[in-house]
Amino acid sequence: MLNEINTVLVVDDEKMNIDIVLGLFEPLDDKFITIPALSGEKALKIVKQKKIDLILLDIMMPGMDGYEVCKILKSDESTKDIPIIFITAQNNDEAIMQAFNTGAVDYVMKPFRSVELLARVNTHLILSETMKKLEKLASYDSMTGIYNRRKFFELASSVCNSKDENIYSIMIDIDKFKNINDTYGHSFGDKVIILLAKTVKEHIPENFIFGRLGGEEFAIVAQSDSLKSVNDIMEKIRGVVELLEPINDEGSLVRFTISAGISKINSSDTIDSLLKRADFALYEAKETGRNKVCIKE
Repeated sequence: MLNEINTVLVVDDEKMNIDIVLGLFEPLDDKFITIPALSGEKALKIVKQKKIDLILLDIMMPGMDGYEVCKILKSDESTKDIPIIFITAQNNDEAIMQAFNTGAVDYVMKPFRSVELLARVNTHLILSETMKKLEKLASYDSMTGIYNRRKFFELASSVCNSKDENIYSIMIDIDKFKNINDTYGHSFGDKVIILLAKTVKEHIPENFIFGRLGGEEFAIVAQSDSLKSVNDIMEKIRGVVELLEPINDEGSLVRFTISAGISKINSSDTIDSLLKRADFALYEAKETGRNKVCIKE
């Protein structure tokens, strides 16, 4: 069952056809927002400007046909997951196969029955919502809400394979975390982990990939112009964390610190070797007094 208003983009070069579909959704304005587009080109512009939950797409249109629109949307990371239902008068096997091969989730013949079209739209919106929830469960750490180990390595590996020379890895660890758990209990330890993740996330650029590798260990893969800028960010985070004062179960304020290690990518690095050097730098920070950021060239 859908719990929010969904935006449906209706694409057809015939205004009459669009009016029919819009009229079908009009009594359901508490559940749907419909946006018309009279060409494939216009549809692509709208998708870039607005959040679209589902697209009803005609096949036969002058200029850019529905197949081409679908291919473009499916090849773009930001739009590839939008469900596309083709609505068309073509009913031959070749057209149907091509529709699914280009990435459509369904195919409705003209003239369509209103109840059938609405049922298909609802079904695919529910499926899309379910897939997003499953992807979130599979990709995000349940405690902190940041990337989990699997998703972090998936995204970080892709960045490392891009051959960009301005990539840095950062390993972060909470100092004396075992003592925190032993002294104040595991529930307070969890509070510290959550607070650290929130603090780091608030102080890093959006393009930094930030994940929890396990326990109190975190990692970042950063694309940045210089080592200095990465180091400055981590020093700022270290300083902010040092001043945090989470409250334990007895109502007392407790301070904690972090250590971090940074390494810059080289041409032969994999994500594992890059993180390993950052881990050596982290070890150095731990061994030389903690609450510091060290760099491993």
